[in-house]
Amino acid sequence: MPDTAAAPPARRTALHDRHVELGAKLADFGGYEMPIEYPGGGVLREHEAVRTRVGLFDVSHLGKVGVRGQGAAAFVDACLTNALGRIGPGRAQYSLCCDDATGGVVDDLIVYLRADGDVLLVPNAANAGEVARRLTASAPEGIAVTDEHDRYGVLAVQGPLADDVLDALGLPVGQPYMSFVDAQWEGAPVTVCRTGYTGERGYELLPPAELTPPVWDALLERVRGLGGLPCGLGARDTLRTEMGYPLHGHELSLEITPVQARTGWAVGWSKPAFWGREVLLAERERGAERLLWGLLALGRGVPRPDLPVLVDGERGGVTTSGTFSPSLRQGIGLALLARSVGAGDEVVVDVRGRSLRCRVVKPPFVDSRPA
Repeated sequence: MPDTAAAPPARRTALHDRHVELGAKLADFGGYEMPIEYPGGGVLREHEAVRTRVGLFDVSHLGKVGVRGQGAAAFVDACLTNALGRIGPGRAQYSLCCDDATGGVVDDLIVYLRADGDVLLVPNAANAGEVARRLTASAPEGIAVTDEHDRYGVLAVQGPLADDVLDALGLPVGQPYMSFVDAQWEGAPVTVCRTGYTGERGYELLPPAELTPPVWDALLERVRGLGGLPCGLGARDTLRTEMGYPLHGHELSLEITPVQARTGWAVGWSKPAFWGREVLLAERERGAERLLWGLLALGRGVPRPDLPVLVDGERGGVTTSGTFSPSLRQGIGLALLARSVGAGDEVVVDVRGRSLRCRVVKPPFVDSRPA
């Protein structure tokens, strides 16, 4: 008999009621009911606010996984791709959880290194459980892997005026890129990290879950006072695509390796161990058969994900992401293309039977100013 079981209801963040009150357009994302855009803003205006002023995002759907115990940092280092030895306590690092047999990417995530025995991972919402499962299965005695999703919210303040927003709340600003500070707001702990997913200067805050709504309210008041806007995941996607930042399920997946996605900079190639090491070293040595590139539309039209890319009339790749760039006012995309393709080449994206000429470029599509 067919499986008629209903899909589980989407989960909600601690700010769900705030989004409803603001009239946000909500949709399922990674199993969570999240704001896509807000009335009075919309993707284009929210995008522009982040690039020129400041925007506030609720990204509390992101996972939170604690790894603690003697040797926790060394254990994480032996599992994930990046080299934790490159950073010290109080710093964050982008890393990848790969499948040991194939080198495909289970997830990309941020590692918060508090101490040798205290590490917090922030993976994507849809993959947090699988990351935790794999770590738990490999953890030696004395290392505890815990799901801490409900302990924290995650708020992103992004844009040139981000420092002004945090400073008005008495929160620390100016720390180096990819570092974090454990601060206080109205007597409660808030972790403030100089990270983001937009290409602009910004911060990501991890308040306790019960404190997340009042922190949101205080931040939003200041953001609006500076001409900024609450922003949904629609603008988050256009902002990250303009920067060429990967999104798991698009530019990274179990079928797409870090070598193919050009995220080898987040791999500690000289480390003695990490999941997928042998297969990734072999792929790196022989050269990947396909590589990630940017596509800049040369005519009217917008590339979308999962469309064929034709090179000299033959299929030579597939789009992984695509959108209308609010900054450039033209279509842009990301695509996995045959190794023979290079920057400056012209290709054709088959957009539902219509040919869209595109130039192959190396992202970002706009100036990068995250630091």
